[in-house]
Amino acid sequence: MLGLLEVLLQMTKPYKDIEITDSYIIREFDENIDPIELLWHRDDESRIVEIIGKTDWQLQLDNQLPTSLNSHIFIPRHEYHRVIKGTGTLRLKIYKVQADS
Repeated sequence: MLGLLEVLLQMTKPYKDIEITDSYIIREFDENIDPIELLWHRDDESRIVEIIGKTDWQLQLDNQLPTSLNSHIFIPRHEYHRVIKGTGTLRLKIYKVQADS
């Protein structure tokens, strides 16, 4: 059962985590999301993003042009990036890349 803090945090995010495992997260962005909610941000770990299905949504990394999500994309740790809304619902499989110790 989720605690109150986890529920409140999930409510403020522009996506819904459908499945969370030790190796990946399946994340969904609803087709009705307001594009203003898709903010530039950075994550504390590197990630590999894989699209589930086909989409015209895009990903933009810092200082780069937007790119298609229809192939695997590597996002380095602490690099600013954002999702750009397309049509339909976006479903992603996100793999967190473990840093070398």
